[in-house]
Formats: sequence, C-alpha cells, structure tokens
Amino acid sequence: MELPQDVLMSIFATLEVPDLVRAGSVCSSWRSAYTSICSLGHCKPQQTPCLLYTFDSDGTKSTGLYSLVEKKAYVLPLQDLPNRHIIGSCYGWIVTADERSELHLVNPITGEQIALPSVTTIKQVKPIYDDDVAAAKRYKYLWHTGEVTVSDSSSILYYKAFVSCDPSMGGGYTVVLIHNPYCQLSFARAGDDKWTWLPPYSDYEDCFFKDGLLYAATLLGEIHMFDLTDPNVAPKIVMGKVKDFLYENIYIVEASCGNLLQIWRSNDLPKGDAPEGDEDDDDHSFDPESEFDSQSYVHDTNTIKVHKVSLTEGKIVEISSLDENLLFLGHGQTLCLHAEEYLQLKANHVYFTDNNELYLFEYKDNHRDIGVLDLENFRREEIVSPQIWSNWPPPIWLIPNPRRMKLASH
Repeated sequence: MELPQDVLMSIFATLEVPDLVRAGSVCSSWRSAYTSICSLGHCKPQQTPCLLYTFDSDGTKSTGLYSLVEKKAYVLPLQDLPNRHIIGSCYGWIVTADERSELHLVNPITGEQIALPSVTTIKQVKPIYDDDVAAAKRYKYLWHTGEVTVSDSSSILYYKAFVSCDPSMGGGYTVVLIHNPYCQLSFARAGDDKWTWLPPYSDYEDCFFKDGLLYAATLLGEIHMFDLTDPNVAPKIVMGKVKDFLYENIYIVEASCGNLLQIWRSNDLPKGDAPEGDEDDDDHSFDPESEFDSQSYVHDTNTIKVHKVSLTEGKIVEISSLDENLLFLGHGQTLCLHAEEYLQLKANHVYFTDNNELYLFEYKDNHRDIGVLDLENFRREEIVSPQIWSNWPPPIWLIPNPRRMKLASH
C-alpha cells in the first residue's frame, strides 16, 4: 500500500539531508514527496552541520560531504567546485572564487549557483586587459602602499564572506566580504553589479547579521554595527577594543539564549612532527635555532576562550562553560547551537576548521587544523581518522540546504 503524499512529506520533514536524499531515490512516489518538500522548504530546520571538503580520486579532485550524524562520507556531483577557493558558508550556501577570482554563491546540495559582482568592481582591484582578449586575465591589486600584479588574486584578496539570509528564499540577501588589504569590508545586495566598500576601518575577523543589521568584530575585539539599507551607511562602534595585540582569531555569534558571545582562538607555535612514540609529549615547542621544516609545519589550535559580551556596558566577561551549547568555528558562519536539538553533537565542545589566514595561504599543502575541543578539559579529538580530505582548498562547515531557489527571483 502506498502512503499518501502528505504523510510522506510529514515523515521526510524530520530527516537529516543525507537520509532525505536517500528517501527521494526509493521510488517515484517518494521522489515526488522529496521534490515537493524541497521546493516548499519544509525540510527539517535543525540540520546538523557537515564538513564540506575536496579529495583526490584516481588523480581527479572530487567534492565530499562528511556527516557528523552518520559518521559517513558522501560524494557530491560537483565537477568544478574542487578547483575553487571557498571563502564562506551561510544558510547552506558557500561563497566560492574561481580561477579568475570571480565570486559565486553555490548550493552544494542542489548544485544551483548565483554569480556575484565582478572582482574588478572591488575598490582595491584593477583589471589588466590584453590587446587581443576581451576579459581580464590579470589584476593589479593595491596591497598596502604598493601594487602586485597577479593572475589569480583569490588567495591574497579574499578572507571571509557572509550572507544575510537564505538566497533560496528570493532576492533579499546581502553578501559581505572581508578582504585585503588589511581585512576591510565590502558588500553587495542581490542584483547589484558592483561591490560597495565600507571604509575607514580594517582588521575585521568575523561578521553576523541580526535584525537586519551587520555586526563586525575586529582583531582587537571591537564590534562595529552597519545598517546596509542606509544609502549613507557608516560604521557605529558599539564596543571598543578589549585587547591590545593581534594574536588570536576572533569570532562573534549570538547564543541560543540571545546572549552575544565573542570567542578567541589561538594556536601553537610552529612545530614539526613529534618523534615516534612521543606524540603526547608537550616538550616539542618551536626552537628558533633549529632548521625550519616548512613541509612538516603544523599550526594546531591549543586555546579557545569564550566571552559573554555586554554592548550596554561595553565590556566582555570570560565564561568557563557553554553549558548545553556548542560552537562551530572556521572559515564559514560562526554557529552556536543547543545540544538538545542536535543529539549527535556534544555540549560544551567546539567543532573547528582552519581559520588562520597566513597558515592557510602560505602552507596550502600542510596538514589542516580540524578537530573537536572539549572546553571542560581542553582535550582535542579528530573528526575522522585517517584524514579523508585534501589540504587545499581547506574544508569548511556546511549546514545542508536542499531547498530549491524561487527561480522567478533570480
């Protein structure tokens, strides 16, 4: 006996995306229910983040998705994605830069893409045109006080990207870039043909949207607020600097209880492979007199501190525990989730991927800094062992989004 479509859709609405995709492949009736639920956006809202990565398969780069729920890897049919630099992940969409540094929004689950304004419209980038070629293949990039000419500026230009809302819902989204020089901000609304620069501040590390406003944190812990709907948009400093040095990576996120959190993440000094049998020995600190081995250089996270932010008082207070919450940190959108809604994840833990700009771009072939940190005892564990992903482009967290775009909006 065949189940009615409404019953099937009610069941499918409780499934994680890997299970949902499998269910849609069972038969034509289930496929119809799967298609309807994706088109209507009635999928399970609390999808567990997965790790999106590339890997080598018989000499060809492919795209994989690792499910934390199933502890299982899947292959995604995305042919050109392994050759792109991924600079952001929000609402199930990633922001990618191709070989010409042009940006696209991509939904890895549905395969849909949206072209963003050209790299040549970013304030600090100037195109170089050859006489016999219509499109620019090289760019003059204004770095600090000088100029650098490059054919692919993505690895030195782009740092992070953020999206204000789900592009699948229509054209009301805004994309924000943190880019060089000095990690400045630019943004583009859906339908814009150029990027709009947001001077005069720099050294931005993380962003998030709340109630239609953009909040951006700097390396010194400052928090700036922007109303991007204002034609004369200007930053408002809602919290001044809370530190005097630029060592840690900084993240900001709103907790499930509504509190604003600021997270500081620091890494070990450079070190090589530990001698065999001494992996747990803590006495492998960097020796400046020893010969530096760039190929074995590992840049591991060793400290994560969480602070509660009070914008009214303009201060932060370190907290010792996330209680029933957990964090996802990395190159994508910072997430704070409640463990009761994600039963396969661990409370008071931090799931992290690489986010150190210098290490990522200077040591592309080196081991990636990916793992889970217990904030109670600061013990670290691997996501999966042995490593299943390529070191470049670096993996990124993704909340799978099977919702199809409303085509009339694009």
